[in-house]
Amino acid sequence: MDIFQEKQPDNLYISQKLRLGKFQEIVPQALSWYQDEQILRLISRQNIAPYDQTRLKRMYDYLNGRGELYYIEYMTGNRFTKIGDVTLMPHDLPIVIGNPKFRGKGIGHQVIHGLVARAFAQGMTEVYVEDIYHDNIGSQRAFEKCGFTRDKKTIFGHSYHLLAH
Repeated sequence: MDIFQEKQPDNLYISQKLRLGKFQEIVPQALSWYQDEQILRLISRQNIAPYDQTRLKRMYDYLNGRGELYYIEYMTGNRFTKIGDVTLMPHDLPIVIGNPKFRGKGIGHQVIHGLVARAFAQGMTEVYVEDIYHDNIGSQRAFEKCGFTRDKKTIFGHSYHLLAH
C-alpha cells in the first residue's frame, strides 16, 4: 500500500548486500519462517500455533493493506535471497529475520535504519513500534541502536518510538 505520496519502490537498497524487495506474492520460504517456534514466541503471545498458508496470506494481506510490505533480501553468491520481512506502517514497524542463519548479524538494525530514513524523507515525524516483548532482546537492541526509546508499557513488553531530528 502506498502510504506516502511517492510510490513504494520495487527495491530499496540498504547496502550492496542488503535490499528490501516490494512484496508481490508469498514465497515458499516465508511459510517456514512462521512455523519456526522461536519466531512464533517472539511475535505472538496470543496464538503461537504455526502458520498455515491461509493464516500467512491473511497476515500478509493485512500488512500490505496498511503499509509498505517488503521482503528482506540478502546477497548470497551472486543473487539476492529472501531472509525475512518488514512492514513500514504509520504506527508500527514489524520485522522478522526468518532465516536463522541471518539472525544476530546486525541485519535487522540496518533494515530499521533504512526504513526510518525513508519514513522521515517522506514526511513522517515519528516512527512507532507497537510492541516488543520483554524477552525479545534482539529486537529491543536493534531498535534502541537506531535511536528508538521505550514508550508505553504493554501487556507483554513496551511500545517504542523515534522522533525525527
